[in-house]
Formats: sequence, C-alpha cells, structure tokens
Amino acid sequence: MRPFRVRASLFPLILAGLFALEAPRSLQAQDDKVITNSIGMKLTLIPAGKFMMGSPADEEERDPEELQHEVVITKPFYMGVYEVTQGQFERLMGKNKAWFKESQDHPAEQLRSSEAVDFCNRLSEMAPELEAGRKYRLPTEAEWEYACRAGAASPFPKGNALAATAANFNGNHPYGGAPKGPYLQKTTRVGAYSPNAWGLYDMHGNVAEWCADWYDSEYYKNSPKENPKGPEKGVLSTGFGKDFFRVVRGGCWLDEARACRAAYRFRLQSTEPYRWVGLRVVCESGK
Repeated sequence: MRPFRVRASLFPLILAGLFALEAPRSLQAQDDKVITNSIGMKLTLIPAGKFMMGSPADEEERDPEELQHEVVITKPFYMGVYEVTQGQFERLMGKNKAWFKESQDHPAEQLRSSEAVDFCNRLSEMAPELEAGRKYRLPTEAEWEYACRAGAASPFPKGNALAATAANFNGNHPYGGAPKGPYLQKTTRVGAYSPNAWGLYDMHGNVAEWCADWYDSEYYKNSPKENPKGPEKGVLSTGFGKDFFRVVRGGCWLDEARACRAAYRFRLQSTEPYRWVGLRVVCESGK
C-alpha cells in the first residue's frame, strides 16, 4: 500500500523524517533483504514458511532416519550468505585453527561445536552489533535444511543430480547420473560455486556446518511441527570421551555427493575438532 501524502503541507514529511532519524538501527538494518555486519559478514533474509523436511521414500541413497514430515518456520531470520571465513574467525577469536590455510577467504574449520557457539556469542557482544540489536547463533537443523532447500523439494535445490563442477565434494562419487568430476581434497574459498535460489553459497560441500541441535536418529518421529530445536539431549557416543553427538549438515570436501543432499543428517562428537567442519551463522531478525 502506498503511503498517504499531503501535497499542501510539508508537515507530514517533516514528521516522517524525524521518525526515520529516531528509529532504532536494528529496525533500519532489518528493512533490507541483505545486510552487512560490522565485520563485513553478509547475511540474507530467509522468509518464514513451511516445507517437507527429510526425504521421500524413493529418494536415491537416502537413510531411513530421514523420515519426511512437514515443518513450519514461523519467523524470518537472517543467515550468513557464506560459511564463516578464516579471516572472520581470526578477527574475533584471535586465532586461526584451520588445516587448510590457503587464504583468509577459505572457510574456518577444525572447530569444536563449543568454539562455533563462542564465535556467535562474541559476534553478538560486539558494540556495533549490540547497538543494531543483532543476536547471532548456530542454525537449528530445521532452519538449515529449510534455507538449503530454498523452496525446492528435490535432493538438491537445483535438481536431482550433483556434479563436482557445482560443489566441492569427492567428484569420483557424483549423484543422480551426473558425470564424475574433480576431487580437490581440500576446501575452496567461500562462494566459489553458484548459490541457491535464496542467495546462499556452499550449502553443499566445502565444509559441513555445525547446527545447534543434539543428534538423535529417532527425533523426526516425535519432533514438533513448528520450529523444532532438536532433542534435549543427544545420543551418547561409545568412543573416546563418551561425548554426546551434535548435528552437522551439508557434506564436505571429502564426502560423496549423497552426503551433500539437503536431507542428509550426520553427527559428530561436539568436543572434537574436524578439518571438514565449520559453521554458518543465523541472526535473529526480530520481525
């Protein structure tokens, strides 16, 4: 709807100008679909909506735990256009733990789940971010898959196949009849491949991404329809340390294409760092 304007007087325009000057910066920033925060990180607005989480029974190479069910994301949120880079991580945390240090534009990796959370907390505590009212966190598993799909129901947002010319994974094992391609055996700079329909890069491959959820293979059977956040406690590992598993999503540079599918779930010990796992942030929009 167009705003009502009174040509006979400048008074309404003056009032509007004063309101704009006094509006909180958080509201001003959130008027834009894409924002750039104080460390140069770009985030795009993901709309509220519903989708079918998981995979249909006839999806090639699916896992039984990918039980398909409807999920509703009730509020919009901002998500990082790119995976967090080594440069961004080092600026906030004062260190670069990455195994592959070819450039500051490569994704941060070798991060424990707690270190990913610490990065989000420290970013939220920066003065410009506090002033703007922006709070950062890891995405829930449901938010991650919803944003990855970008409205698509297929295994990948751009269809039923994935070749290594479209994402950084083990190109010896493509998906859906795609031809074999390169296997780089390392990360690439973020944004090296084309984005999905919502402008997000590297949702498949490069590095897998920590989610906020604990992991339970049975969770989909009883998860809430609206804004699921994962179980209260995850499945306990039987390996060293007996740590609870956290969810990771998206596949990575050493995975086969099947592990890069939008529905694919994986779990890792939260206290261990991995050279194939990084993070992508969510910023609550407040809308």
